[in-house]
Amino acid sequence: MNVSPSETTIAPRRLSLTVGPVQYWWPRQRLIAFYSEVADGPADAVVLGEVVCSRRNEIKVEDWLALGRDLAAAGKQVVLATQILVMGEGELRTLRRVCEQSEFAVEAGDASALRILARAFEHQPLQRPFVLGPHINIYSREALEEHAQLGAGRWVVPLELGISAAGAINPPDAPVAGPAGPVATEVFAFGRLPLSFSARCFTARHYRLSKDTCAFRCREHPDGLPLTSTDGDAFLTLNGTQMQSAGVQCLLGEGAALRAAGAAGVRLSPCSHGFDRIVAGFDAVLNRGADAAAMLDDFTGLGLAGALVNGYARRRPGMEWIDDEPREAC
Repeated sequence: MNVSPSETTIAPRRLSLTVGPVQYWWPRQRLIAFYSEVADGPADAVVLGEVVCSRRNEIKVEDWLALGRDLAAAGKQVVLATQILVMGEGELRTLRRVCEQSEFAVEAGDASALRILARAFEHQPLQRPFVLGPHINIYSREALEEHAQLGAGRWVVPLELGISAAGAINPPDAPVAGPAGPVATEVFAFGRLPLSFSARCFTARHYRLSKDTCAFRCREHPDGLPLTSTDGDAFLTLNGTQMQSAGVQCLLGEGAALRAAGAAGVRLSPCSHGFDRIVAGFDAVLNRGADAAAMLDDFTGLGLAGALVNGYARRRPGMEWIDDEPREAC
């Protein structure tokens, strides 16, 4: 049977789903069980590693490598992330170990990782393209071009940039390219936004403890410790040396905008419960045509740690939720 062009439906370009690194300190067995669930889910890629605090050391580099092998055997693309704020020789040793291993790609958390990865790529250009993490300050095409020449193959957009700004920096019709080829764009699409890092541990200070004698109190807060304003409004979230947003970024209805900006995929940051449904929901809406509004209703029923926000993506204050456009299935 002949079908006219008007009767055909062209499926939208698939957006890959990346499970970002766990931002919180979950017990070892909980982490192992979590990644077992991820292995059975629809995510395409997984970023492993401790990115916040080196005192969270129940899982060593060799353990992350073993987890990576299990996930790779399940068909996932595996990336090892480096710590965002490196302050001591022990942390530098761990960073070097991650950057110099040859099994998996590496996500650079800071400039110290970039230097090691650029040298490695120079010697093994076909095997060592790396990922630019969201805290590498790239706010222009020129900056992205500079990092592409070092061997970057993927760029995670800084969290405060709008989707349209990401498209202007790395447009789909003229993507930035380097020795590793065109740079792919990934957008942080779900989870509390990691806003800043400090040498001081905010959670320890909350409990009137020093960082070195913190009693590992952050383990008591599997989604971080909420911080309210003097008026009682949700404001920020304490997570060890990291400060996060109070709201939960959710770009579930932004499939059309993401594709128009040339995004290759989205990043979903783990939360303590319901995350398997989050990943499945993003896959259903972004890649299989499910209704975004209905899925958002399902998400709000999960009891997430904060209100949904999307302000930064729409070039507005990050704590806002903007729903002034129809949220079509993308």
